[in-house]
Amino acid sequence: VKGPLLEATSEFVKGPSIEGMVSQGVLNEKIQDLCNKALPYKRPLYLHQAQAIEKSVLHKRNLVISTGTGSGKTEAFLIPILNELLNEEENGSLLEPGVRALLLFPMNALANDQMHRIARLLFRELGDPGITLGRFTGQVSASAKRGDEEARLISTPTFQADFDEASKAPKNWLLSREEMLDHPPHILITNYAMLEHILLLPRNRHLLKNA
Repeated sequence: VKGPLLEATSEFVKGPSIEGMVSQGVLNEKIQDLCNKALPYKRPLYLHQAQAIEKSVLHKRNLVISTGTGSGKTEAFLIPILNELLNEEENGSLLEPGVRALLLFPMNALANDQMHRIARLLFRELGDPGITLGRFTGQVSASAKRGDEEARLISTPTFQADFDEASKAPKNWLLSREEMLDHPPHILITNYAMLEHILLLPRNRHLLKNA
């Protein structure tokens, strides 16, 4: 059979919007600052997204989300993480360094993509609320200083597109292993291989001391 082949599939069932979940007290109202450009605010979420958010935020449930490509799996875990960190920012507990969210990816390309996406949300859309972000992968040299990693980062097209004309990276975007070990980030992005190094090597294990 020769293509192209077209297949019609039903749209995912819709649930409440982020606006509705804020008005119900499920989500922190500061989530609105992330919306419109980065996340939908008034547009209904998919039902599986809303259910995942509600179970994570209200019931502190552990979840496995299995659904199709393009169905918003990232938002289903990212919104509860950001909501929890915004709550900590309001009550003052965010001042304490330590990993609150560990994001594991099978490939560096996925880790890098998510790092830039979260950086846009935190440091551009939210205006840097004090939440720290770090990427601990093999692409970050063990001996590199912040200036070395910063020079590489700001020269990338993605950074230039996200932070137009910026000459420095946001201070809460932790770039070197040294600064991440000294002040573990609230959101840590890594992969399975590096997680093993973190858990087995005494020096790196400090990264998860207060996790």
